[in-house]
Amino acid sequence: MSKVFLLLAICLTSTAALPQLHQERTIGGAATTVSEHPYAAIILYASNNVNFQPVCGGAIINSRSIATAQSCWTAPNNQVALFRARVGSANANSGGSLHTITRFFAHFNYVPWNQDNNFGLLRLTSVINFGLNVRPIPVAPLDYDLADYQKVLAIGLSRTTPTSELQLSAVELRTVNQERCANVYGVNFVTPFMLCAGWETGGRGPSLNDIGAPLVHNKVLVGITSYTFGNGDKNFPSIYARVSRYNNWLRTNT
Repeated sequence: MSKVFLLLAICLTSTAALPQLHQERTIGGAATTVSEHPYAAIILYASNNVNFQPVCGGAIINSRSIATAQSCWTAPNNQVALFRARVGSANANSGGSLHTITRFFAHFNYVPWNQDNNFGLLRLTSVINFGLNVRPIPVAPLDYDLADYQKVLAIGLSRTTPTSELQLSAVELRTVNQERCANVYGVNFVTPFMLCAGWETGGRGPSLNDIGAPLVHNKVLVGITSYTFGNGDKNFPSIYARVSRYNNWLRTNT
């Protein structure tokens, strides 16, 4: 795939007027439980404010804040009523607790054409009650050392059968060398605010509906899913917002 076509695809994806409901799901992942990943949040959207469907993922970082991707949030703040955040459940459309959203904090340096700084925060209307199945995840500090080819877990949504409810899934990936990732996407595309992860033989990775979902290393939040082709292509690692780069921004907005 040419880099020109790649950039066009990303631009078209990032300019949608409202969240898109995709059918693709986590590639090569396995169903997991919310007790294993109690920080996982599922972001839902309904244009009619009734029939909410999952559109993105997120990670609980405190009792009222969920880290996600800015590209998930294309509606202005006067439309926050069209979104919900489900926590404490492995099922996308049932269980746990459903929270309304009072505000979205957008990163001021977000660049749509390459999804740089594709990072944001949801502020919930009500406080999350922490327990066995609902807990915040530690955020990678600025000096977090994440070497190449490290085991990471990408959290997303999958079905166990074609008709079953969407539920949390996890897929094991490896971090990809930054220079190698830049050679794939272009040296001006991959920035220090991104990290890349994939699987050497392909067949694993997040889907379009996993955008905003957490990437975890040793139970620490290191990435937020930012961009993927959704097919687990071994030649195109997925791109994540590098969470350690946003420590100061998080302190200001949480």
